[in-house]
Amino acid sequence: MIPRVYVDSSAYVAALVGEPQGPTVAARLAGATVVSSVLLVIETERTLMRLARERRITATALRERRDQLERELQRIELRDVDLGLCADTTWPALATPRTLDLIHLRTALWFHRRSPLAAFLTLDETQRNAAREFGLPA
Repeated sequence: MIPRVYVDSSAYVAALVGEPQGPTVAARLAGATVVSSVLLVIETERTLMRLARERRITATALRERRDQLERELQRIELRDVDLGLCADTTWPALATPRTLDLIHLRTALWFHRRSPLAAFLTLDETQRNAAREFGLPA
């Protein structure tokens, strides 16, 4: 059975731009069915633009990473942010996540309820702890 892995934007960007944790994330995504929120798209685009404006990546690297994102989106199953997700009253037991983190968490929980996830990938320790409170494999 192919594992289903939820990837949040921080983990995805690490793999995309070659941050130190990137190879570990990429290895977890390889061969998996990858799922995420549509937030992944805009958060990744914003991060790429910020890195370019801070001159941490070149204009060429920006174009290459955008092209790579576009190609990889063909294999990532994305869930829209809709009223049902926003009106859901599910909260972690202790954590009070930031808004976009909560959307990622609720989206992951939505996927997990339909077919169990093998992993919830994030580089944010607070979000990882909240995911564990939800019973997600973080």
